[in-house]
Amino acid sequence: MMTKIFLLICATIGLVHYGHCQEVVNMARLLKEMRAIEKVARYPEPAYTLKQVSSYDRRSTVRNGAGWFANGDFNQFIRQEEQEGRVEHVMMDADGPGAIVRFWLTCLEKPGTMRFYFDHKKEPTITVPGFDLLKAGLDLGPALLNPHTNYDPQGKGGNTLYLPLVYAKHCKVTWEFADSASKEKPHYYQINYRTYPKKVKAETFSFEQLQQLKKEIDNTESTLWHPSVNFSVTDSISKRLNPSEECELDVRDVNKAIRLLKIQLGDLNRDQEALWRKVMLKISFDGKETVLCPLGDFIGSGYGGNDIASWYRTLADKKTLISRWLMPFRKSAAIRIINNNDFPVELKLSVATDDFEWDERAMYFHAYTKMEEQVWDAKWDYDPEKNPKGDNRAPIDWNFIDVKGKGVYLGNTLATLNHMHSWYGEGDAKAYVDGEDFPSEFGTGLEDYYNTSWAPVVIYQTPFANATRVDHTSSTGHNTFTRTRILDAIPFRKQFSYDMEMLSWDSGYVDIAATTYWYAKP
Repeated sequence: MMTKIFLLICATIGLVHYGHCQEVVNMARLLKEMRAIEKVARYPEPAYTLKQVSSYDRRSTVRNGAGWFANGDFNQFIRQEEQEGRVEHVMMDADGPGAIVRFWLTCLEKPGTMRFYFDHKKEPTITVPGFDLLKAGLDLGPALLNPHTNYDPQGKGGNTLYLPLVYAKHCKVTWEFADSASKEKPHYYQINYRTYPKKVKAETFSFEQLQQLKKEIDNTESTLWHPSVNFSVTDSISKRLNPSEECELDVRDVNKAIRLLKIQLGDLNRDQEALWRKVMLKISFDGKETVLCPLGDFIGSGYGGNDIASWYRTLADKKTLISRWLMPFRKSAAIRIINNNDFPVELKLSVATDDFEWDERAMYFHAYTKMEEQVWDAKWDYDPEKNPKGDNRAPIDWNFIDVKGKGVYLGNTLATLNHMHSWYGEGDAKAYVDGEDFPSEFGTGLEDYYNTSWAPVVIYQTPFANATRVDHTSSTGHNTFTRTRILDAIPFRKQFSYDMEMLSWDSGYVDIAATTYWYAKP
């Protein structure tokens, strides 16, 4: 009788397979995961690896070798194949079970055909008439399929897809140029995908499934734009902090998590831009400090306190900061705010806590800001073979963070002060997991990492990527980009490191403040 009940439960929740309960990954499950902030504080189950394929310049083969900073990051493919007289260029070729969880692309001209082949089928499941995911027939809103700010349906620009495309056995994505002339036009892409252990059962994407989940998809779209803040405040303090003063809010309870952190600043008439950089936030959990950031950088606004509206974070009217990062603790949390301005600051600090079951998968929240002034940003076409070794004008990889231990990387905020009069972000993002010699993620440009394209100089807001400050159309002055992750979060077991190539259009200097967000085991 117990066995029958067990199998009945399995069948009811969709986990039955060959008479045994088994993990099942499908679009419905991943959409729910996308909406569930509480899941980010636990190491993923089922476990997965997160990889990326992209159009990075294939001359980049050996770390710091001759071609490491090569910048021809377009029209680069894994290989080309002939299919029924067509020449198809393979963008992705991955064994399952797995899921595409982010697909970014852009181009100058869109004609051609993109095809998604699932589970070794000869015919594609998705056929896209152009280098444009908005033409894939998925019927999605701008949270799950976001057009870039410069998007032109007939020409330049691209988009980013977040709808999870699950496959059971295999996934191949190809591109067919419209004609020989279109091969001369640049096409850029990045595809982030999860790979699960073979024991995991996955349900492959279909358009029938897409229609069946229409309400679930619409719910996800709405939720991503309007995250819940309906939590009851459990602890708060109001303080006037004189220069060099600090205040602390202590929360002592067993197996809790901060669900909402809210900081309201009073009179902002005095140098409000500096205020957001000079008021520091420190948070300790169970006696260990894991957060050290200026308020503006922590929330994704950078220098100046411009508004942000994202899935995890909100800053409104330059005075109300709301963090929805889940922050678990076993016994205590201590939140400290330090006023490093030369004038007083009035504030109210509030938190909402809720129960949290601590288990072997639970992790602590971390956020850390690293700053450096006058960082050399080399010209993109620097040729190491024509310059002496040890040349201090050569490009560098600027490291955001290097973490040792077990955890999950959730994204970053990049706030720069650009001293040049042209685009500073030509370099590629690189993510290394567990001591890799070659990065799991090798990007195609700074703006591409932040879900936009073509050196943008405009403010934009989306659930997982934002540009919150742009001082000038040339990118001179202050610029702030931020991107956070959920389905495309990167688990690591021993080590994680994130670099950004310092390449620009004309070479010069930038000041950098980089804030990294991650969860890690104690």
